[in-house]
Amino acid sequence: MARGDRRTAGTWPNPDLSGQIGGKSYNSLGGKYLGTGPVWSVSLTQTFEFPGRVSLRKAIADKQIALAQLGLEQFRVSLRNQIEMLCYRLLAAQDRAAAATEVAQRFRDLIAVLVLREPAGPTPVVEMRILQGNAATFNHRATQALIELQSAQFELNLLRGVTVDLPVEVARQSVNLPTLPDSDRLIANAYEKNFDLQTRRTELEQQGFRVRLARNEHWPSVKMGPYTAGENVVDSERELGLSLSVSVPLWNQARGAEEASKARLNQAEVSLAAAMRDLERQIMTAAHSYNQELKELGEDTPQLLEQLRDSAKLAGDNYRLGALPISTYTEMQLQYIDTTDAVLSSRMDALQNLSNLEYLGGEQLHDTGSPLGQGHVSRKDQK
Repeated sequence: MARGDRRTAGTWPNPDLSGQIGGKSYNSLGGKYLGTGPVWSVSLTQTFEFPGRVSLRKAIADKQIALAQLGLEQFRVSLRNQIEMLCYRLLAAQDRAAAATEVAQRFRDLIAVLVLREPAGPTPVVEMRILQGNAATFNHRATQALIELQSAQFELNLLRGVTVDLPVEVARQSVNLPTLPDSDRLIANAYEKNFDLQTRRTELEQQGFRVRLARNEHWPSVKMGPYTAGENVVDSERELGLSLSVSVPLWNQARGAEEASKARLNQAEVSLAAAMRDLERQIMTAAHSYNQELKELGEDTPQLLEQLRDSAKLAGDNYRLGALPISTYTEMQLQYIDTTDAVLSSRMDALQNLSNLEYLGGEQLHDTGSPLGQGHVSRKDQK
């Protein structure tokens, strides 16, 4: 549409073809009738714009094309980030479901063992109920994670333009969370590359052209072209010539259009300044949140998850032997699941903030091993 407007802006207006036909009656001064006959005229006029007006309209149309291109590029970046976050959301749901299913199965295995034993007093019965309740709880958490996984899969397939329920496999990548540059650099890059600011600057330039166009339109256009006229009454007459017409700006001097354009220009300037301040706030907020999540995760988090997983399995083995009370065993399983969920949530939040910073700043901040890297998250359809 923007390119069509550009083509229209550089097109001359169509010429005007007009004609008249009528009759004419001649009488002498004494009132004597001399004759009657037809009269006619035909003219063809072309409108000529005041110098510079067409160029201004082309410039406005060019800025509209630039806005459309910026909007398309902004959509592509937003779509890429959305797909990448959905991929990590799907992987996180898989990890949550696997951990919860593992713990729930561990409780069910213990229940199967205790059922074979002869109950001696209330303690075995109470422990059985504790194990059954925890098995149901962790089974529910696994089900919720699977539901989240399916939801992410449906959204991912919808964005990919394939069947919604088509299974999708996301290749796992190491989650590398980089250290951010200082805030001044982030903000400086965003002032230059942010899509919203680029759009507002382009709109500001476009509005400047509109002000100049409104000022140019104070001067009227000129219509000029050939004409011919004739009559056949007493004698036959023919007339050829060149017509010229121009509007006289007495009442409509286009002052209102110019004032409105200047007001919109001022509005665009204020809007750009406000957008810059708001962008600074968003970057500072996202950077602070990301750094906090990064500090919370720490370097030893992967090792901690493996240690908790091993400890949860070890607790199950020792509980079977009677070396651990059921309270310690249950607490160990719950701690493993809660820590896994907290780490995955922190990673998701950190990656989301990192994605927001890249979108706001127009700069790639992640390492090549990060799932946010374009082309580093592969997907394979399973038929």
